Amino acid sequence: MSLYCGIACRRKSFWCCRLLSTFVTKTRYLFELKEDDDACKKAQQTGSFYLFHSLAPLLQTSAHQYLAPRYSLLELKGLLGKFGQDTKRIEDSVLIGCSEQHEAWFALDLGLDSSSISASLQKPEVEAELQGSFMELRKALFHLNGKDASLLFTAQALLRWHHAHQFCSRSGQPTKKNVAGSKRVCPSNNIIYYPQMSPVVITLVSDGTRCLLARQSSFPEGMYSALAGFCDIGESLEETVRREVAEEVGLEVESLQYSASQHWPFPTSSLMIACHATVKPGQTEIQVNLRELEAAAWFSHDEVATALRRNGPYIQQKNETFPPFWLPPKIAIAHQLIKEWVEKQNCPLPAYPDQVI
Repeated sequence: MSLYCGIACRRKSFWCCRLLSTFVTKTRYLFELKEDDDACKKAQQTGSFYLFHSLAPLLQTSAHQYLAPRYSLLELKGLLGKFGQDTKRIEDSVLIGCSEQHEAWFALDLGLDSSSISASLQKPEVEAELQGSFMELRKALFHLNGKDASLLFTAQALLRWHHAHQFCSRSGQPTKKNVAGSKRVCPSNNIIYYPQMSPVVITLVSDGTRCLLARQSSFPEGMYSALAGFCDIGESLEETVRREVAEEVGLEVESLQYSASQHWPFPTSSLMIACHATVKPGQTEIQVNLRELEAAAWFSHDEVATALRRNGPYIQQKNETFPPFWLPPKIAIAHQLIKEWVEKQNCPLPAYPDQVI
């Protein structure tokens, strides 16, 4: 091996170790904060806070994008004091991450007060003070950057879980949140409760040249997406995909392939498991289950590719009787699944029984 190659390899090894060390140290630091209440309280002193009101994050507009501002503990105490609030409500905050420099990030809901220390803050007054808006997270999806979206997803899911799980299911007694919000404990029997996610499969069905997209009545007008459904108790991922496709559109899956996964805070907290699936040849007639869906249809490669190029919801023109459909936002795994199909639709999928994850 030449001297140049040896130096290059050592440099590559150095940078790989450095990147790995950053990830490991961050992970272990967050673990410490979740397990050690005193360490987490100390981290709050130098950390920063994202603010919510009734599960809606505070957002500010900048260059056609929504940004989530962060506030120091001192700024947060000043805000609470200005509105006559007890600073003890900061105890309701939850840990949602940290920077590479180990600045801890927390989230606090000013509209949900699980400890009943004081009344919730009035949203309009806080918005005016902070020069932002508490916006429903679903409505902000098209204009959030990826980093903010991931943190806000985590924050909303944790805040919602704590608000809905304040009592022990066995004793009926109030449970107590640890400082980080990574668990709740029942003081009467020491049962520990951890936040949970529900597994959901989201499947893009193809017949080889077209993909199947569907919409529910709750979707925004004109939006279509991949099929999705919760996993039933006792099911494998593969069984859930086959059942959901059969239930919702009356088609039988012949092959499937795992793509990726994503935490999704709606409707509560879900783990979206994305898959590609193909149906048996000749079985392409859709039978829509109207209890589950409002509509479903096959779309060509060109139709879907055109929809992907649109930025956000499609605005109907005056001369259009039937406007084109539009797709979920880029940060949604459904969008990535559809984009993946457009780019690789001619690649064969492995047979169903052999494909495991």
